Amino acid sequence: MTFVRIDGVPHHVVVEGSGPPVVLSAGLGMAWFDWDPVVPLLAPHRTVVRFDRPGHGLSGPACAPPTASGEAHRIAAVLDAVGVDERATVVGHSIAGFHAEAYARLYPDRTAALVLIDSSVEADVRPPLAPGVRVVSARVAGAVLSGTGVPAALGPLLRRATVRLSRTGGPDPAPRALVDRCYRTSRVWRGLILENARYRAVAAELLTLRDKFPLPGGVPVRVLAGAAAGPSWLSRQRDLADHLEADFQVAEGAGHLVMLDRAGMVAETVLG
Repeated sequence: MTFVRIDGVPHHVVVEGSGPPVVLSAGLGMAWFDWDPVVPLLAPHRTVVRFDRPGHGLSGPACAPPTASGEAHRIAAVLDAVGVDERATVVGHSIAGFHAEAYARLYPDRTAALVLIDSSVEADVRPPLAPGVRVVSARVAGAVLSGTGVPAALGPLLRRATVRLSRTGGPDPAPRALVDRCYRTSRVWRGLILENARYRAVAAELLTLRDKFPLPGGVPVRVLAGAAAGPSWLSRQRDLADHLEADFQVAEGAGHLVMLDRAGMVAETVLG
């Protein structure tokens, strides 16, 4: 475990294992430990890099609103900070699927493979009107939430309830001490609200990047979808895979948090 400063923000980074590098980025409001079931399956074969985005896990609060290209640059900066200069497999879960795809498009010479785990999908989205107003509103909402003391009182409970609803295989397996350490802080909830407020803008930016920057030729792309969301969601995931000319698999019996419900299948998908 270490901290590296990127654009003035301390980022929490964990590096384990040996071999070709893999970088894991979790979904909205998630933390590095949400990959815990997968890492032991990858570490014997890969150097596994996990990090928390600003306002997530143990990283410092966000100084600027997230963008697709900004998150791609962040992944590159994390890899630079830990001394990874070879091609990496970049893995994005949920909203981080936007970030991982943006990285593959903007850093083709540094991408070994792209893996999307139940990724967010927006095939037709326009940038929101008055994005600055949305950011200000998100910051105000975060400040109000913090002022009420809700994170300290209910943060861990809300986290565990959300995880339980987002998987099929049982409760939140994360250590209670780590959940309390992260989710009792207003920093994490402010980060979650800000990232959520920027969802449409990031999705729209990715569509623009798709038009300008093709995925690197010869680089494997894999899409793994959780089956529990139903036919409509699986259809959207399949359409994403078709658009990216990716291998497509369905994790039967898995909810949105596929890495918790089907860790072995996630590892197999990453290893290829």
